[in-house]
Amino acid sequence: MGTPDFAVPSLKKLIETQEVVGVVTQPDKPAGRGKKLRPSPVKVAAEQAGIPVYQPKSLRSEAAAEPLRQWQPDVIIVAAFGQILRPHVLELPPHGCLNVHASLLPRWRGASPIQHAILSGDAETGVTLMQMDVGLDTGAMWAKRAIPIRPDETAASLHDRLAELGAELVGERLNDILHGRLTPTPQDDDQSTYAPMIKKEDGRLDWTQTSAELDRRIRAMTPWPGAFTTWQDNSLKIKTATVADGRLPIGEPGTIVKVGETAVVLTGDGGLVLDQIQLAGKRAMNAADFQRGRPDFIGSRLGEATKSA
Repeated sequence: MGTPDFAVPSLKKLIETQEVVGVVTQPDKPAGRGKKLRPSPVKVAAEQAGIPVYQPKSLRSEAAAEPLRQWQPDVIIVAAFGQILRPHVLELPPHGCLNVHASLLPRWRGASPIQHAILSGDAETGVTLMQMDVGLDTGAMWAKRAIPIRPDETAASLHDRLAELGAELVGERLNDILHGRLTPTPQDDDQSTYAPMIKKEDGRLDWTQTSAELDRRIRAMTPWPGAFTTWQDNSLKIKTATVADGRLPIGEPGTIVKVGETAVVLTGDGGLVLDQIQLAGKRAMNAADFQRGRPDFIGSRLGEATKSA
């Protein structure tokens, strides 16, 4: 069971190492200007491998789970499926349902563990293979694998690394689980943290925060929803930026100053050097090129617009 790109490496690893009797994924969704129905990445991978695909709108009812019963799976591997599973599904296979979760549980239970690990400045994160129960990522843990979070890590790059790591963990540990060679470890609920689903508004930058906090938010919101602010009543996306070194002019947070040939936005404790930015309706461009074409950029203040970004 899985839907987005994150789940594809785990599916491919299962195809290599196990007998996959069926794949469950979310229904095709309209996409693009023409709103043409687009299959999920997992569906594409399953069909390429000739594996039967089931796409229920919901698995809440007993009847909706009938195709799963007909497949008679020994175990169900779940990776970013996108639906809450009820007991009649969790208890259907003899070995239950195992989830590939993109954090070191019990830290960052919930929908957006990758983004929150970056936002919080965690030194490391990883993947946990856990036994699913009726709680939200509360089940016992079969195996973990940790990796350091790089200083320039974005949610996109970390997503890809964790997707591959999850596939490796499944490939290495699933047979041990099925043959009783592993013992699961209960989670310590007192150590748990929660990662709620990311919303578009989470990308809005508050220039009174520290430079480090803003840098982490920009990277955590890449690629979606993207970090943004406002400039002259227009949405301005901050695609990439770095923490400024050295002494900076004094000014209100959000003020754009020129340091050498670079545009720096002042923050609560210093500044951020703007690299790639994108004004609403325009292409992304280097901030230095943007300021040369818009001399009023220097000295202006970001985040003062009245329109909603």
